[in-house]
Amino acid sequence: MRVDKFLWCVRLFKTRSLSGEQVRSNRILMDEVPVKPSRTVKPGDHITIKRHGFDQVFKVMALPKSRVGAKLVEEYVKNITPQEELDKEELLKMARNVTRQKGLGRPTKKDRRDIDGFLDD
Repeated sequence: MRVDKFLWCVRLFKTRSLSGEQVRSNRILMDEVPVKPSRTVKPGDHITIKRHGFDQVFKVMALPKSRVGAKLVEEYVKNITPQEELDKEELLKMARNVTRQKGLGRPTKKDRRDIDGFLDD
């Protein structure tokens, strides 16, 4: 099965065209090597997806015949992302949630220092 179709079938991407686009832009690695959308996936392969500032690693367990339901995804891929990447993901989620209240205008110099200090920690 093609890697772009596989990523779509196991619901790692919402559309097949989005998964193909990610593969073409070298954000998908198989065994630490960038691949083309037509690369064949086999059980036992490791797929790394580069997301916004962190990497997710999945192991291919089996190949589905077509797109599977959300409950069946665990039969086909196993998330083997290292703990430090999961910590990075959590930190980035928290950083995205830091927003200013609407109508306060631009941050002052003190506000900017506080925001930068929070994000650096």
